[in-house]
Amino acid sequence: MKNWAGFIWAAAGLTAVLGGGQARAADAAQGVAIDADDIGGVVQSAHGAEAGVWVIAETTDFPTKFRKIVVTDDRGRYVIPDLPPASYQVWVRGYGLMDSTPVHARPGTHLALTATIASDAAAAAQYYPANYWYALAEVPPKSDFPGTGPQGNGISPEMKSQHNWVNQMKLECETCHQLGTKATREFPAAFDSLGSSRDKWDHRMQVGQDGAHMSAAFSGYGRDRALKMFSEWTDRIAAGELPEAPPRPSGMERNLVLTSWEWGDAATFAHDTFVTDARHPTRNANGIIYGVDFGNDYLLMVDPVKNTADRVKIAMSADPGPANKPQSMPQPSAYWGDQIYWTDPVNPNNGTIDELGRVWLAAKFRNPTQQPAFCATHPSFALSPLNRSRRQIEYFDPKTRKFTFVDICFDTHHIRFADDPDRTLYANARGADVVGWVKTRVLDETGDVAKAQGWCRGYYDINQDGKVEPGIDRPIDMPNPYGVIPNPVDGSVWVTVPLPFPGKIVRIDPKTCVGEAYEPPFDTTSTKGIGYTPRGIDVDSKGVIWTALASSGHLASFDRRKCKVLNGPLAVDGQHCREGWTLYPVPGPKFKGMTDEIAVDYHYYNFVDRFNTLGLGNDVPIANGTGSDSLRVLFPATGRWLTLRVPYPMNFYQRGMDGRIDDPKAGWKGRGLYADYGENAVWQMTGGRGTLGNVVKFQMRPDPLAK
Repeated sequence: MKNWAGFIWAAAGLTAVLGGGQARAADAAQGVAIDADDIGGVVQSAHGAEAGVWVIAETTDFPTKFRKIVVTDDRGRYVIPDLPPASYQVWVRGYGLMDSTPVHARPGTHLALTATIASDAAAAAQYYPANYWYALAEVPPKSDFPGTGPQGNGISPEMKSQHNWVNQMKLECETCHQLGTKATREFPAAFDSLGSSRDKWDHRMQVGQDGAHMSAAFSGYGRDRALKMFSEWTDRIAAGELPEAPPRPSGMERNLVLTSWEWGDAATFAHDTFVTDARHPTRNANGIIYGVDFGNDYLLMVDPVKNTADRVKIAMSADPGPANKPQSMPQPSAYWGDQIYWTDPVNPNNGTIDELGRVWLAAKFRNPTQQPAFCATHPSFALSPLNRSRRQIEYFDPKTRKFTFVDICFDTHHIRFADDPDRTLYANARGADVVGWVKTRVLDETGDVAKAQGWCRGYYDINQDGKVEPGIDRPIDMPNPYGVIPNPVDGSVWVTVPLPFPGKIVRIDPKTCVGEAYEPPFDTTSTKGIGYTPRGIDVDSKGVIWTALASSGHLASFDRRKCKVLNGPLAVDGQHCREGWTLYPVPGPKFKGMTDEIAVDYHYYNFVDRFNTLGLGNDVPIANGTGSDSLRVLFPATGRWLTLRVPYPMNFYQRGMDGRIDDPKAGWKGRGLYADYGENAVWQMTGGRGTLGNVVKFQMRPDPLAK
């Protein structure tokens, strides 16, 4: 009876769309074949078949909201594959369109969909990614730099060039959230009584728990000049100025299949996602997708087989020390009022999975000042004395659901395993300017946490003798190293150092602490281009380092084998090996007033798909399109890019990503890349307060109709 009722219900839906049985015949004629767990058909509008638009299927039948999204082919055809049994709402979104009216359907249905042409350019632009709107911001011209201060042109003297200004726009603001979203290009109703848009921007920079940080960042430009730029930007948009239209997905971009699950709550700040052992991506196959809630100290979990979401509070000691986020606000939040929405003494940032399935976390479980007694006598202390650890390490055992503390002397931020016999876990220590490590094999076998750990600050090898001699060799200036990656080819460890401008990448030999530092090319006459602010970092199987230049809008490779000078007195300025760099500019709009090859898009981090987890080949580098709702895939041999866009919900802001192979024999279906919505303020996403973040799985099938 239940199946018969479902059949009647589905048939009625088809009749409403295409006249019952005519639907299957019409779609079959278009060559759309489906299985019992697919939905497929054709998308047409008044203009005919709609190519390169998204078809979205969403359901609330599971414990967590679930959706799949695909792209139509050049004839407007689509197949949404492998849908678990449920009732779905299916609709169309695309550039130049308005969202179509959702239609109910179940798997096994042929479904013709009618796309709705946007009534005008303004209506169409509401679906454009944030970076297209942000491109309307007009940066001060090159002639206004360096700044002359509040009594001069209003630009801070710290702003030496237009590039410093752009770096401030991105690194100090977009590190937390997109700019150009509806929530940032317009003002909330709570600001209506504040007067001019300049006054509203001044107030906006002080609201919520991040208000003090935002206000300081704004003052870093020269507050009056920053208020002028941002208020004029929003005024022009309010007066009807619109961005250029982004291109629709084309070519291989139409082979994308997106699957997503909601997780967390209305205040979740989901900082990172990790699904496997990055050294061996078949581990944890079909297992839990993990993430960390940076704002409220949860380990987030999604079961992609059962379509459920869960979370567990990350463990801490009796005295974890103060919260990371301020527990007050200069001005009330437009969304939360005076309510404190982030309480995060554990402050988890990043995680990874080991060969035993344990989930390792960079997390603060004890007071930073309560260093273990052995730290002051540890061999690493001589070259790099440490007096505090802002964030330590702990791991979660999924079998027991218990956390184990690993007390260390250095800080942690990002953590990555090396593929070595000691199963060494490396970390960049943001507050201590060092690279630290824990030899997890030694820890497991001996329980001796002091013996298992060590740390290094990199030193220039001035006399080129392969060892560090204080007084002769010079420590590398590496404040707040951001990303870390062990090199599988030579055992070195690399970190990114975004500031001071233009930033650098640093190589450290953990056996000797000998280091090398390389700045990206920063010279308007350079044939290699202008690049700055390395932030993310990864490595390919040949040992080539890849870094996302967060603020200049490049994905960059650095091949140390090309360097003519590696160390000695000529290797201390950072610009001594430009020949090692190759800069790949990311496609997309530029800011008004910018003439250099600097994209608006922001790249929070990057990933090298060494093991073909996405199905596009080994060693494919990918940048976060953090400002553009996308992942940016590069084919270095040709310089060709794929933009893998997440159109719904809008404001797909990602930080880390991770790839996994669930079944190496299952073709594209056994592979996937994962990233999540990592906005600081998830309530700035489309939908406002109450909207939940999502973790998203990316898969690339051989063609848009593959089942």
